[in-house]
Amino acid sequence: MGKIHELSEILSNQIAAGEVIERPASVVKELAENAIDANSTQIDIVIEQAGLQLIQVIDNGDGIEPEDVPTAFKRHATSKIATRQDLFKIQSLGFRGEALASIASVSDLTIETATADSLGTFAHFKGGVLEEQKTNPIRPGTAITVRDLFFNTPARLKYVKTFQTELANVIDIVNRLAMSHPQIAFTLTNDDHLLLKTAGNNDLQQTIAGIYGVTMAKQLLPVSAEDLDFKLTGYVSLPKLTRASRNYISVLINGRYIKNYQLNKAIIKGYGSKLMVGRYPVVVLNIQMDPLLIDVNVHPTKQEVRLSKEPALMALIEKAIRERLSTENLIPDAVQNLKQTKPVDVDQLQMDLNQITSQRRNATGTVRPIQPQTVPEKPVKTEMQAAAQIAETETPLKREPTANPNLNSLPIFEQPQQLARWDDKYEAEAIGNPFGEQPEDDAAPIERFPALRYIGQLHNTFLLAEGEDGFYILDQHAAQERIKYEYYREKIGEVSNDAQNLLVPLVLEYPNSDAIKIQAQKELLAAVGVQLESFGQNSFVIHSHPTWIAQGQEEATIREMIDTVLENGKLDIAHFREKTAIMISCKQSIKAHHHLDDAQAKALLVDLAQTENPFNCPHGRPVLIHYTQKDLEKMFKRIQDPHHSWEGE
Repeated sequence: MGKIHELSEILSNQIAAGEVIERPASVVKELAENAIDANSTQIDIVIEQAGLQLIQVIDNGDGIEPEDVPTAFKRHATSKIATRQDLFKIQSLGFRGEALASIASVSDLTIETATADSLGTFAHFKGGVLEEQKTNPIRPGTAITVRDLFFNTPARLKYVKTFQTELANVIDIVNRLAMSHPQIAFTLTNDDHLLLKTAGNNDLQQTIAGIYGVTMAKQLLPVSAEDLDFKLTGYVSLPKLTRASRNYISVLINGRYIKNYQLNKAIIKGYGSKLMVGRYPVVVLNIQMDPLLIDVNVHPTKQEVRLSKEPALMALIEKAIRERLSTENLIPDAVQNLKQTKPVDVDQLQMDLNQITSQRRNATGTVRPIQPQTVPEKPVKTEMQAAAQIAETETPLKREPTANPNLNSLPIFEQPQQLARWDDKYEAEAIGNPFGEQPEDDAAPIERFPALRYIGQLHNTFLLAEGEDGFYILDQHAAQERIKYEYYREKIGEVSNDAQNLLVPLVLEYPNSDAIKIQAQKELLAAVGVQLESFGQNSFVIHSHPTWIAQGQEEATIREMIDTVLENGKLDIAHFREKTAIMISCKQSIKAHHHLDDAQAKALLVDLAQTENPFNCPHGRPVLIHYTQKDLEKMFKRIQDPHHSWEGE
């Protein structure tokens, strides 16, 4: 008797759920993507106990026809593709037809749906089995409620993380979806607490501000680029705004959040040496491309993709970020971290949250009607937003002027001096400028790097200088390291036949294991002017060296270059040249506690101003910091609140 048999449909769905439904966040992702594909303009997500007890996704999309409801919960049943050709030009988020069947097989699921032309349908699935289906009047759209996730797969439930971890994953998924589709209004509620609310007005920066906070959104720069195959739009952070992980980098392709190491690498490369080592920027990039150039049928989660012209896209991203940052003044404010933040009224915040959730919560679990999305004049901050704002705020929030109907009757308007003070105080708070910045048309052009006048040296480590806009402190080692880095980067790239012969050849001896690696990388070393000849089994002889290597530093420099190859393994020429330039510039720059005379210090300032990037050393550390004249006056209490009254006494 044969041993091979076909698995039951329920068992097959449970096996598929092991790939598709890893945790509650996977359920939220699949249901929200279906809602997006259904042309929804508003999506409400309600969860309890981080989604383990309840997940409810409500949309106002196209809905499902009554006769299609049972079919939608079968494996590989979908309305998004029909032919083999459709598989190679996928424009929807979902297409595999596995999500609903997998979710229903490991949970207690109910669905209420209606199209514009149908009365509405209610269906109940438990463990993948349809237990009830009936007609149920409902407004157009779909509401899916998932309860008791993994109730019939205890092994999977055992490996679910803590509520905090699972909630963080749900929030991350919804944040990515909201940034991918700023034209859709999203709300996320957990245990009666509103965690996210977006306006859905197709303003990406406003959506980012709702997720990460206004303070962070103010430090993002718009970026755009386009070629024949790709169109790139989005926002990138200034180099001073960084995080310890890559989680704040969001790459979106055709409205789909994807994970791609090479594209993340291109983003980091676009910043160059402007980032500190081990720090990563905040980036939201939306890439539009022909669906024929991307294959999303790689993994059931659809977050891993293959790109046909990946090198061209990487080059476009790197160039767009590099050119955008090249126009910015990147000198950090010296007293930025000393500024106090505006306190948050927690009691008022809690009262507003309770009011909102009490209006939206329905204890019966039935479908709640979706009201038209409106943008209030002063949006309510959620608990998460408030906490994020406290954590991320580096500059004080501007205080709104208090409205007074009798303002015109105050004596201040009879005194031109007092009126001028009033205008100066609120000149930055223009109408239609939500982030309190001056319009670009009215702003005066800012020099990218100021003209500095040398004052003196502090502790034989720092250079003091002044400019028209304030006081500057420079790190002499970082400044010369930047100058030498750009010099050596250019010289290493200009490999010529000119070489300096050595009177006594250098013989370098290495262990067997290292000698084999060096032998394999001889061509790479030759590309930067270092010619190695085998000299015995484990030794190499050098008869000449590039002319740009400083006299007396020949052996040390060449050994450092060889060590770079041994440490990093296989390198391309461009990467090796960059690492070599960084290494040499760091080794040969002046160190701390080294005295400079006035002529040397002034020459250093002149050379620094002529560099491509005078703001950071090759390792990302700042070269100089800035104190404005206003900052100095505050330190010495020269700027205080006026002691006169409104009546001018």
